[in-house]
Amino acid sequence: MDLVIRRSVVADVPAARRLGDEAFGAPATPRPAPEPGTWPSANVRPWSAYDGEELVATLGVRRFTSWFHGAAVPTAGFAGVTVAAERRGEGVLRPLFDAALAEAREQGEVISTLYPSAAGIYRSLGYEVIGSYDEARLPMAALATVRPPAGGVRTRRAAPADVEAIRAVYRTWAAAQNGPLTRTEKPFLPEPDELFGLESGYTGISLAVGPDDEVLGFASWNRGSGYDGTGTIEVDDLVALTPDAARALWRVLGSFGTVAGSVRLSTSGAWTGSDPSRLVLPDHTVTTTSRPYMLRLLDVPAALGTACLPPLSARVPFSVVDPRTPDVEGSWTLLVHDGVAQVHPDAPSVPAAGREPDRLTFTSSGIALSYAGAASTANLRLAGHVRGPSTHDRLWDALWHGRDVHVRDYF
Repeated sequence: MDLVIRRSVVADVPAARRLGDEAFGAPATPRPAPEPGTWPSANVRPWSAYDGEELVATLGVRRFTSWFHGAAVPTAGFAGVTVAAERRGEGVLRPLFDAALAEAREQGEVISTLYPSAAGIYRSLGYEVIGSYDEARLPMAALATVRPPAGGVRTRRAAPADVEAIRAVYRTWAAAQNGPLTRTEKPFLPEPDELFGLESGYTGISLAVGPDDEVLGFASWNRGSGYDGTGTIEVDDLVALTPDAARALWRVLGSFGTVAGSVRLSTSGAWTGSDPSRLVLPDHTVTTTSRPYMLRLLDVPAALGTACLPPLSARVPFSVVDPRTPDVEGSWTLLVHDGVAQVHPDAPSVPAAGREPDRLTFTSSGIALSYAGAASTANLRLAGHVRGPSTHDRLWDALWHGRDVHVRDYF
């Protein structure tokens, strides 16, 4: 096998679509041929792997920014990963990923994320599950007892003039989490025609507003069909900055109780109910479908060095050692002064055979989970993703934990 791996060109599209249809199913209606002047889409970098004349694997890399630790972090989002059925298990994916990840690093993207079809494949490439994108189905009975909002909070229908206020609500919520896209790049940036045009897919966008008409939350929803208990209200976003704003929006959705049996909400943290808009509900009865979300660091010092950390001061030597990801191996010292982080390189710290390392030492999975605040060092040690002395474990956890992992966009 002599693979040729390169950026895709428009002539690759027919073969790439056939591979995609094999992997993900063919669309109900044929797609138009791509226009050379508009393909690929904004912020997308497609890649192909050929063995001779045969296209054996493809993927696309989306460039966007994600919120982690109060910073907008340049991110390479991998999507549409496909391998020809007859070539699976032959090792074609790793060199394709290596090439795309190397370019991502050159582009200044310091982390990479993806939604896996099989998490084990991507664990072997250094990714780890840090959270999930969920569809939570709530029966209308769960909304029937939501108490009215207080403090003069009310609801009204959004209009195109409210787009910036909607963006501001999302930005305020997202910046306080780990993981959500900033929605400042295409195709995730919400434009007026995408929110309110005929092709938006929304029946309406409801706002929760305060006494001075300040927008405190929004819910974008689609009424769907049917007018009995089988109907479902589809909610793409429900984001609220106060508990009364969340209650107000839930009551709008609950007002469909006579013509719909449930609400289906695109959310995250559904296993624990940690979506703050759901924490105000008196009944958490829910059925959830989850898609795991995976993270891999591409540039350890750049990722950690952008973080806005708790107002502590610390000095922690650490390493990343993982044969799966030699590109991110190294040794550094994390210096934090009043929450401002700096990461300085150290000489490689390689323990002698059979000896424990002399500093906190993470695998690629371990540093991803710890950076995301998704697992403590104690649990990472139990899973074999942290070694070395435990002297700095509690301090490390204090620096990197405290923000929930949430995602709202599936790509």
